Amino acid sequence: MAGTRKHYLVYADGSCIGNPGRGGWGAVIIEEGEGERREINGHDPATTNNRMEILAAVEALRHTDPASSVVLRSDSQYLVHTMNKGWKRKANLDLWQQLDAEVARRHVQFEWVRGHGYDPLNDRADQLANLGSDRKIVD
Repeated sequence: MAGTRKHYLVYADGSCIGNPGRGGWGAVIIEEGEGERREINGHDPATTNNRMEILAAVEALRHTDPASSVVLRSDSQYLVHTMNKGWKRKANLDLWQQLDAEVARRHVQFEWVRGHGYDPLNDRADQLANLGSDRKIVD
């Protein structure tokens, strides 16, 4: 039906080899109802893990439609608790500003998931982030 809000399930994760060091981010984006699944990732040659966690969420949201409804799952308590519980933002203010702008365009619910072996889609986001750290970008 035209005008119906799209719904997405997103898993986002960041990675850093050394902290700081070379980093990557990855996301699995599923458009619910359509069953369309996309995988994206990226690289930063000199960054921190926390920056990559935030950037994964920013980039994933940029790949969803404005005015959509998104459930964004992450194993980063830093990301999820900052968004849900209002943890004080002391660093990475540029990325928090970008994330706030993307969230303002959508209805986003942040959910924390246990990482590494507990959720296959979170594991895939982690793999994508690690590929990004190694400069291996998926199409």
